[in-house]
Amino acid sequence: MVGAPWTVFVLWMLFVGSAVTDMLDGMVARKRGETSDFGKFFDPFADTLAQVTYFFCFVVGGILSPVLFLVVLYREFSILFIRNLMLRKGIAMGARISGKIKTVTYILTVGLALTASSVQRLGMDDGFYRFFATAASVVFGVSVIFAVISLFDYISVYRKAVKF
Repeated sequence: MVGAPWTVFVLWMLFVGSAVTDMLDGMVARKRGETSDFGKFFDPFADTLAQVTYFFCFVVGGILSPVLFLVVLYREFSILFIRNLMLRKGIAMGARISGKIKTVTYILTVGLALTASSVQRLGMDDGFYRFFATAASVVFGVSVIFAVISLFDYISVYRKAVKF
């Protein structure tokens, strides 16, 4: 699929812009000591929405595995469910280190998949596309492993909080 070259620029600006604004938002909140229950719930939700949207596009584009995408979706819905259960107990669960590691691998996956898509849209050598698409698939597999590990971490926190 060769696309208009301007789409590559727009896609990269959207990706980099969303990553940078998310990072800056977190840095400012930590520097000012400003955290809220809403932020603890909304920020991960917004991140997840963006990441799942990217993954869906790359699944449709044939770069990422639909089966692994389903695992990611089930994990993300499970985390939202756990967060809602915690909120009903009056506890706003913030991001865990396992979730942050998962997020980094998600971002790497999106970057590699976006590179593969960009190479394809620009009509560059098919070998470059295969290299980046394969790298994206491998990192996606690793990110799914981290996603499942972090799910069990969140379940553990929930169980301790409600004294299961």
